[in-house]
Amino acid sequence: MAEVCVITGGGSGMGLAAAKFMPAEKIIVISGRTVSKLEGAADELRKEGHTVYCQSCDTSDRESVRKLAAFAKSLGTIRNVINSAGLSPNMADGVKVLKVNALGTVYVNQEFSKVMGKGSVILDIASNSAYSLPGIMIKIVKKNYPYAETDEDKFIKGIMRFANLANTEYNKSGFAYALSKNFVTWYARKCAYEYGSKGIRVCSLSPGLISTGMGELEKEAGGYLIKLSAEERMGTPEELGYAIATVADERNGYLAGVDVLVDGGSTNGKEFKK
Repeated sequence: MAEVCVITGGGSGMGLAAAKFMPAEKIIVISGRTVSKLEGAADELRKEGHTVYCQSCDTSDRESVRKLAAFAKSLGTIRNVINSAGLSPNMADGVKVLKVNALGTVYVNQEFSKVMGKGSVILDIASNSAYSLPGIMIKIVKKNYPYAETDEDKFIKGIMRFANLANTEYNKSGFAYALSKNFVTWYARKCAYEYGSKGIRVCSLSPGLISTGMGELEKEAGGYLIKLSAEERMGTPEELGYAIATVADERNGYLAGVDVLVDGGSTNGKEFKK
């Protein structure tokens, strides 16, 4: 039976770059909100020898994710799921950011794990922003994380209670973004132990500032990270695409329950660069 790789947010940036590093024999399904916008990416991949399908999906809508999972399953054995769909602070308010980045991760992991089996992988894309907040604050906010599975309204309100402490609308959205990505790293770890008995490997990957459309939008606010990185530069989509494809490769079978930090050293640069 054919093997399938699903990439949410696969129409551009890191998601598209990751698709290019996938083995040519795998069927690739790229998803996004609008199929017409995905076709250009699909054409690029087909020119490189990939078999590609485009599927509309709003990851903040569980039913939409369920339909994506069913479609992918109809094509063959789902071997890899890369959840790279997400919103940055400049793209939406804090509530929408949480719905896409955090609840979207819950929906993707839950719905796809129902149709995946032994030897498969779910990789959730987080961000090095997950490491940007004080530890004591994260410890307090984490008490709200389990509500993402049991009471979504309570989850959103609990997180936004902290995000709304910021002094501008952008900073509130940025606060929500950092918390949403910290949640992703936590939830991927949680799922690793829940799905491990089925042979589904789960982990997360946290990029730094990357020269994608989203990265350029956040460059003004996040540009300080460039100076903190080891080489003092932004990452490229190709570099992150290769890292994502490698971590999501089913042959990397003992890598589970962790977050892989791919940020050019900018998180650790806070300690080592003066």
